[in-house]
Amino acid sequence: MDARYACQSTAHQIARRGFLSLLGTGAASLAAGPSLLAGLQQQRRRMLVIFLSGGVSQLESWDPKPRTDTGGPFSAIPTAVPGMHISELLPKTAQHMNRLSLIRGINTNNGDHGKGKYQMTYGRNQMPGVENPHLGAVCARSLERSDNPLPGHIHIPGGGRGNNAAYLGPRYASTGVNGKPPANSQRLGNLTIEIDERRNAFRRRANERFLSQRRTAETDAYTQSFEQAQGLMEKRDAFDISQESAKDHARYGSHDFGQHCLTARRMLEHDVPYVQVSHTNYDTHNENFSFHLEQLAEFDAPFSCLLTDLSDRGMLESTLVVVMSEFGRTPRINARYGRDHWGKAWSICLGGAGIQPGAVIGATNTNGTEVVDREVDHGHLFHTYLSALGLDSSSSFNIGGREQPLADPAYGPIDELLI
Repeated sequence: MDARYACQSTAHQIARRGFLSLLGTGAASLAAGPSLLAGLQQQRRRMLVIFLSGGVSQLESWDPKPRTDTGGPFSAIPTAVPGMHISELLPKTAQHMNRLSLIRGINTNNGDHGKGKYQMTYGRNQMPGVENPHLGAVCARSLERSDNPLPGHIHIPGGGRGNNAAYLGPRYASTGVNGKPPANSQRLGNLTIEIDERRNAFRRRANERFLSQRRTAETDAYTQSFEQAQGLMEKRDAFDISQESAKDHARYGSHDFGQHCLTARRMLEHDVPYVQVSHTNYDTHNENFSFHLEQLAEFDAPFSCLLTDLSDRGMLESTLVVVMSEFGRTPRINARYGRDHWGKAWSICLGGAGIQPGAVIGATNTNGTEVVDREVDHGHLFHTYLSALGLDSSSSFNIGGREQPLADPAYGPIDELLI
């Protein structure tokens, strides 16, 4: 066994490559004083997922096959990386590919929407009666900011809390937001700050008395939710994209996806560990080419804006960005000019924190019907994400004395993609 995987550790251990770097930076920070320490604080890692729901076609995005029997009508265009080509439907994204990389050898061997989404966001196959935490819950727990009252696991768009943290507990479940402050997060106008503080002080005393006699995981979660809600009220404006400039609203576009990307930027700027944005609908069994022409045009400009802003703000090097879907689409074009579900040979795009820029991992054959080089699946991807975030993906959470692996121990990361 590779020595790098031999040591089991806690969830908060940092992968050795990140740990050695952190030691060196930390020592320099102590010598240099508060200004460099503040800079180090900004390098805490976070993750942004853009989920293209329905199954985006790899042939119309990351792995075009023009002038083949499966290629369809669109051309491949050069990118900022010499020799790397992507679909002409992504001209703005093509200019950023020197910051991004492609994984073209994915085979999840699955064509079911629900199972595919589970594979890609939980890193495992869905099994009856088995609950695992969502990638966002794993990130929220592992990258937790004790000084940040905002939820650590955010989905855009959405409303309310999800039920996707499994044994990690409701604290790390997803919170859905829509670019506005959460409902009921503003202090009532007839309630003074002094009275509100007295109410909360009384609540805490009552909770402490109760917990001293009947403390359980449920009562801890109940207490924590109140404390988080109070802190969130103080930072409710973090969710409000109406505070962004008119220029930024125009840059991102007035359509929902553009505004959702602007919301995501705001969440990342407020140091939320995991943000997921959904764009739908790519389930193109009919008129695949017309739908992708429209959908990817809507995706391309806001995504490009988001990458530009993260880079300009010095955040891209600490933000892992992944554009994923539940599967790809069939190389074969059906009788309705559509492409069907396809999990045997498809692609994702990723970049930022911990990822080698400008790389292409894996390859499919001439017409995209099978993987011919460096085949990987969702298990490898999940390990890769965690490793890129500076975590030891082979480590475990200790839940009530029981070790729960962060990722499926049968797999490991795509090492050649990691910095």
